[in-house]
Amino acid sequence: MRADVENANIARIYDYYLGGLYNFAIDRERAERIKLMLPSVDLLARSNRDWLRRSVRYLVGQGVRQFIDIASGLPTVGNTHEVAHALDPQARVIYVDNDHSAVVHGEDILATEPLVAMAEVDGRYPDQVWSHSAVRELIDLSQPVGIVLGGLLVFVQDDEDPAGLVAAYRDALAPGSYIAMSHLSADTADEETRGQVDRMVAAYQAGVGANLYVRDKATITSWFDGMELVEPGVTLMADWRPDPGLDVDAQTPSRQLGYGGMARIG
Repeated sequence: MRADVENANIARIYDYYLGGLYNFAIDRERAERIKLMLPSVDLLARSNRDWLRRSVRYLVGQGVRQFIDIASGLPTVGNTHEVAHALDPQARVIYVDNDHSAVVHGEDILATEPLVAMAEVDGRYPDQVWSHSAVRELIDLSQPVGIVLGGLLVFVQDDEDPAGLVAAYRDALAPGSYIAMSHLSADTADEETRGQVDRMVAAYQAGVGANLYVRDKATITSWFDGMELVEPGVTLMADWRPDPGLDVDAQTPSRQLGYGGMARIG
């Protein structure tokens, strides 16, 4: 099946914000509408991607050589496998997404990558992730795994139990594994920016039918229960082990709109 190019797609909108090439006119038009609500939304996307890159580099430094990026979107613009392979070409990476368009494009992008695969699975159901053929083929759950939850939890509503979802991933992993999470937040933003975030959320729902949830630091931190937080703990994404001079401008409103953190499973 071919990707749907008639309707806007959230993965391709994110790719557009990152400066990628895997997006179409309808995606760009919807993305610009959303940006009218939150002018720094593209910088927010890039801040999240910068956080992901630093997280993967840290995990490789800790000896992790297996990665599962849940609700990954398109594997473009400096994504998990590119960062990991720059440090160890033998690292294995699975991108999980339930968006058929993201998977179709992703399979094309990864066609020459034998140690990287797409899995068309809804990340809200860990058992389906573990049972997917690509995951069974590439990932050894008896060895440490780095789980990246940089695009999932913002779409998980409270009655779907995001804390329980994180715990389900935690409990399936071997000691020495890690879970890295980032999440949209506005609890340190000023009133004007919080209003922009609310309008952005509404624009995403109207434009692509996606419901985003904005949560505070205490809630996000609580999802790491039962694990050992990596220093500096849960921080604004730009403050999590930053690369001086290389990340999103510290003065932009987007800097206040997302938390990131990571924890080790003992």
